[in-house]
Amino acid sequence: MKLYLVPTPIGNLDDMTIRAINVLKEVDLILAEDTRTSGKLLKHFEINTPMQSHHMHNEHKTTDHIVSKIMNGISVALISDAGTPAISDPGFLLTRACIEKGIEVDCLPGATAFVPALVNSGLPNDRFVFEGFLPLKKGRQTRFLELVEEKRTMVFYESPHKIIKTLEQMKEYFGEDRRASISREITKMFEETLRGTISSLIKHFEAHPPKGEFVLIIEGKQK
Repeated sequence: MKLYLVPTPIGNLDDMTIRAINVLKEVDLILAEDTRTSGKLLKHFEINTPMQSHHMHNEHKTTDHIVSKIMNGISVALISDAGTPAISDPGFLLTRACIEKGIEVDCLPGATAFVPALVNSGLPNDRFVFEGFLPLKKGRQTRFLELVEEKRTMVFYESPHKIIKTLEQMKEYFGEDRRASISREITKMFEETLRGTISSLIKHFEAHPPKGEFVLIIEGKQK
């Protein structure tokens, strides 16, 4: 009995590991966040394993059934659209349920967007806090107030149509001169990392409309 958590490339298909390909070929069932998106990946690597949808909107309903399948001898691998499952993607609920039932969980190493963005930022990465996506409305101000005193480097995910608004809020709470780094389209053709102050990054994106998915690395509060 085992659940495999299998990272998939965040852009460049060459980042798919040999081990990940072998696991996806050997298991009985693959759980995919979006079967259409993952179908292209599986076709590229000639993986013919059956797929089933498992995403944030149905994971509460399907988790118990999947656990039962594993306990009955079905080997299962969980993948997300890109990156490592459970990192700002579905995976935590199923992992926890399997552990509670004594099912072995094996998470393969692989692509995660925030790691290269953090290392490439030039900001301290010996200690950091991963915040993922900020709350959309309720709790957003509370989260910022909690982070005002954070001394570790902070890591956030953000979408292109919200990046300027988020930076403006960070300017308000953290100050316009707080150092920051923004990486977009990591491992893809138009990969880019911009470094500067929060204020300078706002000016950049006001002049250059943001495109792609973003990882924001924000310097922690200095003594």
